[in-house]
Amino acid sequence: MSKKENILELAKELVSNDREGTHGDAKQNHEQIAEFWNIYLDKKLKPVAAITSDDVATMMALLKISRSTQGEVNMDDYIDGAAYLAIAGELKHDS
Repeated sequence: MSKKENILELAKELVSNDREGTHGDAKQNHEQIAEFWNIYLDKKLKPVAAITSDDVATMMALLKISRSTQGEVNMDDYIDGAAYLAIAGELKHDS
């Protein structure tokens, strides 16, 4: 198995396993994060466009991309980034 296949397989396991016990429902979790970020940004930036749950997942992937450019190589950045983009795609499709 190539490294890219391994990364995608591990990301698949992350989004396929029961993570609700640890993190709650992905849609509800990302909607709540969006709500918190909107409250925070409303106080910082006026006017601000509302952040959606799929924006949250996309921005979390961007966070992982940024982290991948700093420090030592951490494969979790790539695995988590792929997983967040999969979540973003699902949330965007469901909206």
